[in-house]
Amino acid sequence: MALPVLSSSAVKFRRVLAHFPQELSLAFAYGSGVFRQAGAAAEHGENNMLDFVFAVDDSVTWHMMNLLKNRNHYSFLKFFGPKQITSMQSYGAGIYYNTLVPCNGRMIKYGVISTDTLIDDLFHWKTLYVAGRLQKPVKILTQNENSKLQAALVSNLKSAVTAAFLMLPESFSEEDLYMQIAGLSYSGDFRMIIGEDRSKVQNIVKPNIPHFQKLYSTILQDCPQVVYKHHLGRLEIDKSPEGQFAQLMALPKNLQQKITSLVNPPGKNRDVEEILLQVAHDPDCGFVVHQGISGIVRSSSIVQSAKTILTADATLHT
Repeated sequence: MALPVLSSSAVKFRRVLAHFPQELSLAFAYGSGVFRQAGAAAEHGENNMLDFVFAVDDSVTWHMMNLLKNRNHYSFLKFFGPKQITSMQSYGAGIYYNTLVPCNGRMIKYGVISTDTLIDDLFHWKTLYVAGRLQKPVKILTQNENSKLQAALVSNLKSAVTAAFLMLPESFSEEDLYMQIAGLSYSGDFRMIIGEDRSKVQNIVKPNIPHFQKLYSTILQDCPQVVYKHHLGRLEIDKSPEGQFAQLMALPKNLQQKITSLVNPPGKNRDVEEILLQVAHDPDCGFVVHQGISGIVRSSSIVQSAKTILTADATLHT
């Protein structure tokens, strides 16, 4: 299953891509400058910043080439060269952002992540930073033939569905599901308390239900644990301990480890399967899963935001 390439306004985004080195394994645009959002963000429309992520196989070489083309995009770190920029990129969520960059009459922000780091996050939810972005609708602008990356993109969507199932009741609406999925990467993000709009998840989902359906309908139709009543927009899932255990065992490795560390008392040396079986029987199973996700997001969002001081200080762009 390929991720859908959303074609509207593609020319506008491809014109932006033309300003950058073309060695990209994946490039996508996301956020309120790309998809309509409810609330305050909708008022700005065409003036909203355009957000991009570029996945590259060789970060040092890509930054070296980008410094030659777009040196003014970088903060003072440009004086330290591509190796130091790549070293800074590796901290937190493994992504380096240049922000408040004028391009084709719009302000843009773009993050650079290594392909290997992205694949690791998609499969294992190491930070859930870029994986979380890709659980929501994005515009895929370019994607190479990397089969491992393609498998990782699909795996991330399946994991998002599984985690959401564990936190939802036995019967729920499609909108409930997409709200839960869209909120995964905001769980534990301190910016949702200081700065970001708390109703952000609802603003993302409500105007974009058809885009979420494009991402997830095939996965839902193929999932043996759900009854997908597409014509009614409702779903029913197996909430038995056996059903929840199967879902817990399908979660990304890092989330399983987080759940294990939450439940397993210090000094007890039980294996992951035994602990997840215990969680599957726990009435608070969904809450434990949520706590595990929050732990992943909290640590990466704090470090990533701290990096912004060094990597994205627009006053230092010269």
